[in-house]
Amino acid sequence: MIWKHGAVIAAAIVVAAAPSRHAQVATNGTRDSVVTRMIEEGTQRSHVDADLEYMLDVIGPRLTGSAGMKRANDWTQQKFREYGADKAELEAWKFGVGWTRGPTTVRMTAPQQRELIGVSWAWAPGTNGPLAGDVVFMDARTEADWNRRFAGKLGGKWVMVGPAYPNANPDGLPMTHADSSRLDSLRKANQPKTDEERNFARYRETFLWEEKLAGLIRDGGKEFALLTMSGSPIAISPHPQIVISNDDYSQFQRLIRRGERVAIEADIKNSFTRDPLMQYNTVAEIRGADKPDEVVLLGAHLDSWDLATGGTDNGTGAIAVVEAARIIKAAGVRPSRTIRFVLFSGEEEGLLGSQAYVESHKAEMARIQAVLVLDNGTGRITGIGLQGRDELRDMWGSMFAPIASDLGPLSVRSEIKTGTDHLSFLPEGVPAFNYDQVTRGYNHTHHSQVDDYDHVVPSDVAQAATVMAVNAWQLASMPQLLPRGPKQ
Repeated sequence: MIWKHGAVIAAAIVVAAAPSRHAQVATNGTRDSVVTRMIEEGTQRSHVDADLEYMLDVIGPRLTGSAGMKRANDWTQQKFREYGADKAELEAWKFGVGWTRGPTTVRMTAPQQRELIGVSWAWAPGTNGPLAGDVVFMDARTEADWNRRFAGKLGGKWVMVGPAYPNANPDGLPMTHADSSRLDSLRKANQPKTDEERNFARYRETFLWEEKLAGLIRDGGKEFALLTMSGSPIAISPHPQIVISNDDYSQFQRLIRRGERVAIEADIKNSFTRDPLMQYNTVAEIRGADKPDEVVLLGAHLDSWDLATGGTDNGTGAIAVVEAARIIKAAGVRPSRTIRFVLFSGEEEGLLGSQAYVESHKAEMARIQAVLVLDNGTGRITGIGLQGRDELRDMWGSMFAPIASDLGPLSVRSEIKTGTDHLSFLPEGVPAFNYDQVTRGYNHTHHSQVDDYDHVVPSDVAQAATVMAVNAWQLASMPQLLPRGPKQ
């Protein structure tokens, strides 16, 4: 999932199983024999664990533009064919320049000397050898404050981008009431208060782009020295950028605020490709028997960051989509509509692969029944956010009812979810959704150096794959296309 700090959490509403006029086939609150076979296949003969282990431990990280990404495309194409898909192809799209991470060393040289944990931000250049400089905490809150204190004065400096995250434990509550009060006060102190402050906070890095910096320093934003990685060829940095631990970043901030000199030396070796690259989405399908030109699309992004092997973000989602295809074929049925399985690349750099898919399949958008995406970690599916389509509440309730006793509880809530590939389809009015999932430590692991096989839960992924397979079958069996939504 593309990274954004923080989340909006809405109360989940467990729905009744009232049938909708859009869901009269295999979604009327009872279970047919096909659904029973799918549940048995997905829960008793799952291939999830073996496939996850191979992709994460053997193929490894899948940074878009890397050799690992292409290996993952080729392997998932082969798995779809092995599992009986009628077609499995790689669809090319133009990505941008590739970037390869090289070794990075960072050490503090003042007011003490010690080695630091640090990595390069993606699509940022190297330092061309060791690069030393003082550290500046750029805490301007308005453009006027920037012009008065920092503009034109940052040459050769390593600049901290904004205040330290006050809570580097996004999945857990503070340990004491005193901690909670402190964190609340820090959040309020750091929050932009005026329109001028909010506008500057939004664009502050564009001011830094024009300075002759040594580089930028970013807060890893997690506990226990875990780091949060991001970056994109959409905005290639003109400066080296280092991500350091939240503890070190917070220490730098404290030292500077008390008037101490802070200095570091960094040596970063990264490289870019000379020319833009073509990248690929893995696209497979089980052809529909009655309405083959109408499509139910199951999707997840296959690409990952490269600090680890991309387990919870989003190897689990990708393998769930592959497993859903296997379950449907193993059930021995052919859907009425085509069920398509798409593993997008370029999600982490800005939903680039799914946007390219929508653009190249523009003529099909009006015939896509629905898009179901999985990209919230390794946790089991707990329900769905309606993405502003509250008129589909009863339909989703009736779809979940036949599987709730085996795969539930499952709920429906009025939530607009962001951050992943379903968003690319909304401008075309396609009903597109991202499943809710149990968190399972996702905010700790995603984009970090521990996002690996040891932090995935195969039994939860098997449940998710089974829910997706059943929902795809149900949507493919409905007598008519769902109404188009607003073009968001």
